[in-house]
Amino acid sequence: MKAVIQKSLEASVEVDGKIVGQIAQGLVVLLGITHDDTNKDLEYILDKLINMRLFEDNDKYFEKSILETSKNILLISQFTLYAGTKKGRRPDFINAAKSEVAKPIYEKFIQRLKDSRINVQTGEFGAEMKVKLTNHGPVTIILDSSEK
Repeated sequence: MKAVIQKSLEASVEVDGKIVGQIAQGLVVLLGITHDDTNKDLEYILDKLINMRLFEDNDKYFEKSILETSKNILLISQFTLYAGTKKGRRPDFINAAKSEVAKPIYEKFIQRLKDSRINVQTGEFGAEMKVKLTNHGPVTIILDSSEK
């Protein structure tokens, strides 16, 4: 499982001309799922995400986690995080989990965020989306459960 985390001042996701998810300050998380991801991968990424100190406290940067703030998460499924680029000029996506595998894991990730009392907004799984954000910092962090 991979997650690209971007600290944002504001963000939204649009599907078919309608905004389906929108947050003020918080994190935009692009989540990629591969074939062999398990509950351990989900819990690893979740724990890192919600406990990572990315927010300021007074004048100090990187002091508070999202759990310690009233910030939000905009979670977007992103199979292209598993793009293969070794051969040719067109990426392949053979390492991305098929929808029937990825969607239940994605939905469980959403539920686990909600269980952690984090306000989470989402895109639409499998849809073509337009994601807009104002990256703050800029801060962009990449998590990969294969590196645990």
